[in-house]
Amino acid sequence: MTGWTWEYEGYEPADERLRESLCTLGNGYFATRGALPECAADDVHYPGTYAAGCYNRLSTDIAGHRVENEDMVNLPNWLPLRFRLPGQPWLTPDTATVLDHRQVLHLASGTLERRTRYALGEDRVLSVRQQRLVDMADPHLAALRTEFTAEGFSGEVDIEAMLDGGVTNAGVPRYRDLDGRHLTHVHTGSTVADTVWLRCRTRTSDIRIGMAARLTCDAPVTAWHEAPRAGQRVRLRLLPGRTAAVDKTVALHTSHDPAISDPLDAAIDRVGTALAFDELLDTHLTAWDQLWRRAELDVAGEAGDILRLHLFHVLQTLSPHTADLDVGVPARGLHGEAYRGHVFWDELFVLPYLDLHFPEVSRALLRYRHRRLDQARAAARAVGRRGALYPWQSGSDGREESQRLHLNPRSGRWLPDHSRLQRHVGSAVAYNVWRYCEASGDAEFLHTEGAEMLLEIARFWADSAVWDEGLGRHRIRGVMGPDEYHDAYPGAREPGLDDNAYTNVTAAWVLTRTLDVLRSLPEPRRRELAERTGLDDGESEQWEDVSRTLHVPFHDGVISQFEGYADLAELDWDGYRKRYGDIRRLDRILEAEGDTVNRYRASKQADVLMLGYLFSPTELASLLGRLGHRLDDDIWRRTVDHYLHRTSHGSTLSGLVHGWVLARARRTEAWSYMQEALRGDIADLQGGTTGEGIHLGAMAGTLDLVQRGLTGLETRAGALWLDPVPLPELSAYGFSLRYQGHWGVRLRLEHGRLEIAVPASDRPPIDVRLPDHSVCLRPGERSRLALPD
Repeated sequence: MTGWTWEYEGYEPADERLRESLCTLGNGYFATRGALPECAADDVHYPGTYAAGCYNRLSTDIAGHRVENEDMVNLPNWLPLRFRLPGQPWLTPDTATVLDHRQVLHLASGTLERRTRYALGEDRVLSVRQQRLVDMADPHLAALRTEFTAEGFSGEVDIEAMLDGGVTNAGVPRYRDLDGRHLTHVHTGSTVADTVWLRCRTRTSDIRIGMAARLTCDAPVTAWHEAPRAGQRVRLRLLPGRTAAVDKTVALHTSHDPAISDPLDAAIDRVGTALAFDELLDTHLTAWDQLWRRAELDVAGEAGDILRLHLFHVLQTLSPHTADLDVGVPARGLHGEAYRGHVFWDELFVLPYLDLHFPEVSRALLRYRHRRLDQARAAARAVGRRGALYPWQSGSDGREESQRLHLNPRSGRWLPDHSRLQRHVGSAVAYNVWRYCEASGDAEFLHTEGAEMLLEIARFWADSAVWDEGLGRHRIRGVMGPDEYHDAYPGAREPGLDDNAYTNVTAAWVLTRTLDVLRSLPEPRRRELAERTGLDDGESEQWEDVSRTLHVPFHDGVISQFEGYADLAELDWDGYRKRYGDIRRLDRILEAEGDTVNRYRASKQADVLMLGYLFSPTELASLLGRLGHRLDDDIWRRTVDHYLHRTSHGSTLSGLVHGWVLARARRTEAWSYMQEALRGDIADLQGGTTGEGIHLGAMAGTLDLVQRGLTGLETRAGALWLDPVPLPELSAYGFSLRYQGHWGVRLRLEHGRLEIAVPASDRPPIDVRLPDHSVCLRPGERSRLALPD
């Protein structure tokens, strides 16, 4: 890490998958892993390319079951460019002698540079330098410049570039029993001498894909075609110390794209009119400069370097180009095939950051959910409920994509997967609707799509709540919480748990917020919504009742994760750590032993403590007070301590949430958890998973930790609320944000002071509120405020 670059020295095959993920380049429309262009997919390398929202569904017979899987499709590989001396084997780091190898990810420019020196024998060396970009200015273009320099010899070098349509989805070993052959009807051809093309389609979703490549150099180019590949060959004459370059420019279109008639025709036209590499790089740099200004982040030291890398990958996955697409938040980015490219609740950790920088992207991601509201309604009806039940895993059309079986790689057994019972994902959607509208001031969205989603999610929770005469409370039964370890009671025949505290409290929040929105709607719009959804006053009264009477279990003076949690056994944590070392995936360890994590007070990640992530202490106390419970600092401290010592942190989100909660509680342990969140992907703390794709929620969450967690920033009641907490390890930091039409509002915290600057504009003043005073800042004004101790 050196400021704005991410550098790797030397060639390490064992690290290659991790490097490829972290060196992925993308623009929100598509992304390509940072694989070496001369290397084919094998156990070391995996050169995947993925377009946002491009899915395909296949079926496979697994363990006596017919398993259906919808995957984000690995598209034809545009990268291949290999080279050799005439008559000699193709050069790769795995088959030739490498004298030096270096890869540099340039964050400021969004480019990947590699330098390799191959020994050719007899004191001859071929030096190869490459620059790669996936264009942030034109989302359909990518380019690769390759420069060859002969050291100690003169002679010729043969170069072969390809478009490869023979790829499959094979990037995740535990998925390899599933059918990954998503592409069919691969055809290739040529147009002019320097351009070849490839077209294909997905097997069941029938998405047509068009790709065209232009090769430019100071030598004749010849094309060849050998299904399923289109290639181009060139022979360059090298002189000692002189550099010869080959530029490969590629265009990608799919039938999802607007304003085109045919993907192949569009790709051929676009690559034919594309600028030369240097000019393409200039427009690409301008686009990245604009992104960095809008997402300005000033954090010193190693933490700042890692945060900048995280921001880079968030922007590559969800850029302003995303605003034109019908896509959700892929949990593993566009960086690999883990989780099959599906959309989970991770948007809960991503949208709050985007809301304050790229609200148009947040709105597009929420519209992805709204377009699938009918499917969520159908899912609710299928389980006998009214309203909308959003899926735990979503893909192309919003149906539930969670597997019925999952593989435990430790035991080799295929096991039932009940994760679809994590119905709290609906509350995450509702939370994001509300937070987006508070940050952006987008009343139009709140009154239309937003209100409709809130209403249907609230309706589902109200209809799921069952009255218990003995408790005098409503209960929500048969669910799973965010913990993910516990999916059933010990020895139970059916999966599901009762009264997960996180589920019930967030359901109460959804009901309360939805009632607030309904009361605030203009009367004509409220009438339209009621007519469209069949809402009546009696239903609103039921929601009011349920929002105050949902059961929240307690034990030993702390909030229980679910009803019956107190009856579970304690785990021998020290014994398991001594025996296994890394016990992040404790569930897999116990299952391989013939045991089950359902028997123990053990969590994979934050569950109850997620409430402290979503809600400020004041709001959480108010929520529980509405439900008839007192939550003071002492009860919350005991609750935090209880789960802190019973969590294995088997998710990259776990360190993030614990760091956030501990920082807000002004606990000294906060920094160690924050460091785990920061290092989760760069150090591959989850044991090889980052090579299958980054963890986008954790990356965005670390940015939001600085933006909202440490500052206590809230956007509510038409004001910016700030309640910063001191963190000695991060005592000075700053960032800019976009708030209700104000672009580039700058905040900086340093030495017990907060500085806020509002750029000049025609917008109304910003009301800024701190715990002990408030200030109103007009556009063009700056204020320096002393923070309370």
